Amino acid sequence: MTRVAESLAAWAAGLEPSDDDLALARRSLVDTVAVAIAARAHPIGDLLGELSEVEAWGVLAHVLDFDDLHMESTSHVSAVCVPAVLATGGDARAYLAGAGVMARLGTALGWPHYAAGWHATCTAGAPAAAAGAAVALGLDAEEVATAMALAVPAAGGVQRAFGTAGKALQVGGAAQAGVRAARLAAAGASADPRAVDQWLALVGGDAARLALDGPAVAGGLAVKLFPCCYALQRPIAALRGLEADPEQVARVTVRTPQSALAPLIHDAPTTGLEGKFSLQYAVAATLLDGRPGIESFTDEAVARPAAQALLARVEVDAAPGGDWLLAGDVAIELTLADGSRLHAQLDLPPGAPDRPPSPAELAEKVADCTGDLADEVLALDWLDAGALLRERLPAARAL
Repeated sequence: MTRVAESLAAWAAGLEPSDDDLALARRSLVDTVAVAIAARAHPIGDLLGELSEVEAWGVLAHVLDFDDLHMESTSHVSAVCVPAVLATGGDARAYLAGAGVMARLGTALGWPHYAAGWHATCTAGAPAAAAGAAVALGLDAEEVATAMALAVPAAGGVQRAFGTAGKALQVGGAAQAGVRAARLAAAGASADPRAVDQWLALVGGDAARLALDGPAVAGGLAVKLFPCCYALQRPIAALRGLEADPEQVARVTVRTPQSALAPLIHDAPTTGLEGKFSLQYAVAATLLDGRPGIESFTDEAVARPAAQALLARVEVDAAPGGDWLLAGDVAIELTLADGSRLHAQLDLPPGAPDRPPSPAELAEKVADCTGDLADEVLALDWLDAGALLRERLPAARAL
C-alpha cells in the first residue's frame, strides 16, 4: 500500500501547475494578504510579540474569519499555506503544493472529523504547511514526506476555541509548525513518514479517500464576502435579499440542516469573536447593517441594544442530518409587526467555488480591507508579499 505522506509528498514535489491553478494561487495570495492587513488593528495584535513571524501572519490572516475555505475539508487553506510559503521564500507552486496537500488530507479526514469537534484547518494544516514550506525550500519528495511526519505533533486544534483568540492562535501555530518541520527536514532531521498514516487513522481519517488527480486544489476554494464563519455566509446572503425595517421584525425563523450549524456554537454572543460564530447575531447584524462588514463584528457592535433585542427574536429550525456546511439550503422567514411575512431561500452563497467572486467583488473586498493600499495589494506577486506584510503588520518576535 502506498503510504499517505510518501504519496502526497511525491505529488507535491512533482507538481506542475496549470494556468487555472496559478490563477487560484494568485487570488489566494491577494485575498489572504488583504485580510491580514485588515486585521492589523485587531486587539489580538497585542499578543504578536510572543509569536514568530509566520505565526503572526497566520493569526492575522484568520482572526477576522474573512479568509478562504476549502469546502470538502472544511479547512481554511490559505491562512495556513500562504504564511508558511511566504516565510520560506516560496512562490505560487509551493503554495499550491501545500494547499493541495491540505485539501487532500482534509478530504481524507472528512465531515465526521469536523463534526466530532476537530478544527480541520489545524489538523490538516500543520502537515500541509510542512509540505508547502518544504517545496519552497527546494526539498525532494523524501524530504517533503519527512517534513510532514515532523509536523504530526502539531496536527491538532478543536472547535471549542471558536469565538476566542485561541482559534486564530491555533491556526498560526499550524503554520509555524509546518515551517519548523520543513526546516528541520532540510537540516537533516529524521522521521518515519508512517507517522502520518497512524495520525490519520487516530483522528478518524480514511486514506482510501485520498485522490491525487484533478487540479492542484481539488474542489477549489470559497472566498468569503462577509467577515465571519463560512456557515454564516449563506444565511446572510439570503437575508440581504429581503428588505425590512429591523424595528418592525417580530420574529425571524431560520430553517437549515443541522450540519450547517456545526460551528455556530454561540447562541447569545457577548463579544465580536463570539458573534462570528452566532447565527442569531448574523441575522441581527444583517438586519441592522445591510452588508455586515468588519465593524459589524466588534464587541461594541454585538453589545448594541438593537442587536441584543433582535437576538431573542431569532428561532432556528434545524432539520436532522446533513454532511457538510452547505447541505440542503437555508430558508428564512421574517414575521413583521403587522403580521405579514417575507421569505428567502438560498443554496449557494456568493463566493462559493461554483459561484466564484467576480473581479469587481474581489476588488471591493480588498478595498474594504486595505483602503489606500488596495491597488498595491491587487498587484502583488509572491516575491513582494512578504516584504509588504513585514512593513504593514505589527512586528512579531524574531525567529
